[in-house]
Amino acid sequence: MEDFPKKTCSIDRLVTHDKLIASALDGSKTEQRRAGVYGYPGEEFDLNGVTFVMKNLSLESLGQMTELDAKREGYQNLDAYRDLILRMHPGMVWDDGATVWVHRFAKAE
Repeated sequence: MEDFPKKTCSIDRLVTHDKLIASALDGSKTEQRRAGVYGYPGEEFDLNGVTFVMKNLSLESLGQMTELDAKREGYQNLDAYRDLILRMHPGMVWDDGATVWVHRFAKAE
């Protein structure tokens, strides 16, 4: 396993909003970007009785995010994702150079 930094939060806090949980359950949400590490590849977590497994964890800049990535986050497009993030974090400025941890996951088999 790669040498990842220590977790900043527990994996059960990775996906918490009802809309995003529903998107993960229907298979349209497969990524979650966070400022810190919430889980490691191979680790499992539960959403409404369904088990998910972390597939990958990578550090990427916000500027690398694509329209497809926004859809994998559970949003219609990158503008919708960006707008919501800025509303959730008053005073935040979207910085293409800022790095985030991309947690990629799927339903466990």
